[in-house]
Amino acid sequence: MAKPQSHALFLFLLLLLVNACHPSHQNQNKISLNDLEALAAIKDSLTDIPGSNFFSTWDFTSPDPCSTFSGITCSLNRVTILTLGTGLSNTPGLAGFLSPSLSNLTELTQLILYPGIVTGPIPPQLGRLSNLRVLSLTNNRLKGPIPSSLSSLPNLHTLDLSYNQLTGSIPAGLFTELAQLKVMILASNQLSGELPRMVSAEILHLDLKDNKLTGTLPLRLPSTIRYLSASKNMMGGPLNGLQSLSELEFLDLSMNQFSGPIPSSLLRPTLSSLFLQRNNLSGGVPSPSPLPSSMYGEGSIVDLSHNFLTGELSPVLAAVETLFLNNNHLMGRVPEEYVKSVYGGSTKTLYLQHNYITGFPLEAGLALPDTLSLCLTYNCMVPSVGLMGCPASAGGQLSRPRSQCVVFNHGRPIP
Repeated sequence: MAKPQSHALFLFLLLLLVNACHPSHQNQNKISLNDLEALAAIKDSLTDIPGSNFFSTWDFTSPDPCSTFSGITCSLNRVTILTLGTGLSNTPGLAGFLSPSLSNLTELTQLILYPGIVTGPIPPQLGRLSNLRVLSLTNNRLKGPIPSSLSSLPNLHTLDLSYNQLTGSIPAGLFTELAQLKVMILASNQLSGELPRMVSAEILHLDLKDNKLTGTLPLRLPSTIRYLSASKNMMGGPLNGLQSLSELEFLDLSMNQFSGPIPSSLLRPTLSSLFLQRNNLSGGVPSPSPLPSSMYGEGSIVDLSHNFLTGELSPVLAAVETLFLNNNHLMGRVPEEYVKSVYGGSTKTLYLQHNYITGFPLEAGLALPDTLSLCLTYNCMVPSVGLMGCPASAGGQLSRPRSQCVVFNHGRPIP
């Protein structure tokens, strides 16, 4: 009688093993029901533009959406990363609008929308995603204001809303309440209003270019910042808050209405990309004291053109690889340090046209490098070099009228 019982026990154990190896359909669905419902609402709000097939893998009968849905990464049955679109250059992206149901994916750490034609507002409900570290909704047609609720994201590291059609002012809380924020890119929208007086977030990268911002620079910017761009706005006033930014490597404030002198602390080799062109800056080209111990290196670029800079050139910018000083009121002879950098090949582009310069001391018997772009036209001299490297905007006149030169050079003899 024991033999049949042992056989039944064997079958029972075998059945347990089979069930363990082949779980029910309900157990196979390796994603929470809450997240699955949110994904369904997200899919209903968006569609593939013809030529894109991003949503072709979103089959809601799939036993394991975490493994089969494009753009989804899961952890412990919850969606933690959602990337909408492929991001490939040969696919047109998505259309539609962003569903408020995105906020139901409460374990999201990254939400990325690749370029497309998604329109409508940014759902304010996204401010509930307390685990979110990356929010990137760039290169679409999003409209309306930036929700102030985004200032409530305690773990946000990167915010990129660039190249949309967003309007209104930038919520002040984005600059003051996000302790973890390191990258903020709001470029190429229609944002208006003024920046706050203080930026307390320890941002490394701040890009606000090509908007409609007004007012002045903040009085205090974080000392951690390395990249700052606010070009193509309507900002003005002095260049405040920049003197203490010792980590700054890239600064672009071009095409605004900034006025006053250039802080001498900005003319240093570690700030290797400096764009201040097309403002109302005045005063001379300052020399930091003491002079930097290092030299500008390969790839360095400084553009101070189209301002109202006056006086004689200081040698501080002599080794910059690409240097634009044209369309100012600079006068006197060009310091020999610039000439040596040109002959030595350190400086490959030097634009000095449309100033009041009286001399460029050539070295006898030495030919200028063939790769040099040098422009010296429309100054208080007749240039023997610096003609072939001029842009079309320099015009065809070699020299200024003598009467102008006498006034700006304080009656000094003009060659």
